[in-house]
Amino acid sequence: MEAFSKLTSMLLHALETREPTVDLLDSFIDHWKSVTNYYIKTTDENLPVKQTDIPWHLKQMLDILLYEDKHQAVEDTGPCLEYLLQHKLLETMCTLGKAQYPPGMCQQVLIFFSKLLSEMQKPLLQLVNVYRPVQKLIRLCALPGSQTEKEEAQFLLVLCSGVKQDPDTLRYVLQLIDQLPASSQSQPSMNASRHKTDSQPPCSQSDPSASSLVQLDSSATDLVQSDSGLLWALLQLTRSQRRFVSLKAHESLLLLSGLQGGSPGELLSTCTQLGELLAGRLRELYSLLPVEEADAAVLQSWPYTPWRADLRTEVPDHMTDFFAWFNFLDQLTREAPQVLAVKVSQCVLQLWLMETLLPQLQHTSEQVVLVSTSVLCAAIRLLQSPSLLDHLVHFLLRTPTLTHLLLQRCDHISDQISMTSLSLVDELLQKPHRDILDVLVLNFLLSRSYLSPPAAGQEDRPPDGSEDSEDLEEDPFFSDSFSDTHLLPPPLPPSSSPPAGLGSAADVVNSFLCLVPVQVRSAQLLQEGGYESYIHDAHTLVTQCQAFSLSWDWPQSLPSPTLSSGEEADFFEGELLKVLFDRLGRILEQPYELNLQLTAVLSRLSAFSHPMLHEYLLNPYIHLSPCARSLFSVLIRVMGELMQRIQQVSDLPDRLLKIRRDLLGLNHHTGLEHLTLLRGIIVLEEFCKELAAIAFVKMPLEPHSPGPEPSRTD
Repeated sequence: MEAFSKLTSMLLHALETREPTVDLLDSFIDHWKSVTNYYIKTTDENLPVKQTDIPWHLKQMLDILLYEDKHQAVEDTGPCLEYLLQHKLLETMCTLGKAQYPPGMCQQVLIFFSKLLSEMQKPLLQLVNVYRPVQKLIRLCALPGSQTEKEEAQFLLVLCSGVKQDPDTLRYVLQLIDQLPASSQSQPSMNASRHKTDSQPPCSQSDPSASSLVQLDSSATDLVQSDSGLLWALLQLTRSQRRFVSLKAHESLLLLSGLQGGSPGELLSTCTQLGELLAGRLRELYSLLPVEEADAAVLQSWPYTPWRADLRTEVPDHMTDFFAWFNFLDQLTREAPQVLAVKVSQCVLQLWLMETLLPQLQHTSEQVVLVSTSVLCAAIRLLQSPSLLDHLVHFLLRTPTLTHLLLQRCDHISDQISMTSLSLVDELLQKPHRDILDVLVLNFLLSRSYLSPPAAGQEDRPPDGSEDSEDLEEDPFFSDSFSDTHLLPPPLPPSSSPPAGLGSAADVVNSFLCLVPVQVRSAQLLQEGGYESYIHDAHTLVTQCQAFSLSWDWPQSLPSPTLSSGEEADFFEGELLKVLFDRLGRILEQPYELNLQLTAVLSRLSAFSHPMLHEYLLNPYIHLSPCARSLFSVLIRVMGELMQRIQQVSDLPDRLLKIRRDLLGLNHHTGLEHLTLLRGIIVLEEFCKELAAIAFVKMPLEPHSPGPEPSRTD
């Protein structure tokens, strides 16, 4: 019995080690002949391929190739694969697929190619008898009326996945055959070496660091950009209503654009029109937006729209499609090599922003202006790509006349356009880009010519007990200086000292808190608006703004004024601050929502940690030159106007209380007389508290929070 077992084991071992090469090759050839014989013997040309034996024979051929590949060394090419390459079987399959004979043959060919390229261990795409039929099969994808979108998308995804694993093959699938890199000179075997491509002249390259838009060599891109190239096919499949197909096409584009290393990124940016195709699609989707009927408020607050989400609807939603594609470009430029990210961003700048959006922003129609500005607001808010942000900021701040136009619209005759323009500024200030503050604000403050010449060389804060200090205390606007101190921050610790030129933290904070006359303070009537909540919000805002500026190398102290003693010069605060101060001066006669947006922009500007912003916006004690105004001085003038206008309002405390309850949703008194004035007063009170809280957070205090505010009865 033991001898029989040994004999059986020996026979099994012999069978396992017996070379199956001849049998496999014969079987492989037989299956292929069965496929070709069908075309000789068949008489029914309309019989679908699935009702024939062709799919089964192709599957058997594929199984033999995979079995052979598994049992062969990587550097060797088996006889079946060698037969497939020598006899150009893949070329023949492409021809049959293109002819769609029998009907449905293209689907079978796509499946065969997909499995062959994805499951074979040996690299195939560098072999001429593989990449040429692959190129032909690519040209069969994304054709109008295609019934094989699913198989096409899967084939292209497999192809891009293979390129991801071996970036040197990118030039083959794009039909840009360059000088082969040294790493690809060796082929899987000596037998396969004769299937390798001949060298062709390299495509023209450009400096990847160049910032100007690269002019493409049309001769190098004709094949890629014809209506049959890989990039074109993928872009067409992203439009598919079948979610599987669209997702696979998006993923394939991300795989290609995310190829790291110098060569692939340069190849895609300089030898293809990938950037133009992607930006052109964005422009196309934007052109489909219903500008005349679109709701600007909806567009401006458009939510995050991930491209991976299921966005299919019965009725085409052009807005959703546009923002989903914008999200896709945002991700693509974040993940792509810098040279490609810059190229795509340049194309977005040229094709969408300059050629399409700019004429609408300059339009005379208020509806067109509202819609285009609202889309820009949403785009800035949703944007995360540094490269796209850089080009969008360049568009807004460096395009001749555009910056002036957008800032002037913050004070437009249309309140809706003004509010949308202010929102655009607010969104810009929330982006980590240094040029935004430099161009809009800081460049105008550098000379510090807003200071009066005598104050240029001395401390701006008057000493305790000085005449200026006494005048401040006798001012009727400051008559009630919160003697109960429950709204004041904790006292400044002895070890801390204020920055040069500033009063103490308590003085600065108290200056803003005392700006609102006691007659119109209403927050305490509802026991709301406690100072502690403002400190928390201010800390969040200041922390966010400081996080942006950490890498901007801002100075820690104020620069010396450029004016010599006794010299005067006109000071201009810049268009942004001018329009903000002008509107702030009219806060008592503007809509409530507009005032909220206006004060939000001013609060955010005040929260940045640049010393000149802090001095100009948050220091009540600076000596202004005769031609200058500051945030504090504008507020003082507003309070003077306020004291005059409230003389015409009877029962002011009751009216303010009703308006506060209305704004909290507790009542509804929109028909009240002096509604705009009363709402403006409430916004002023809240704004002064916000500024006081921001100043408190930015002053160098020990980390602690003020206690809760007791209720007020005065």
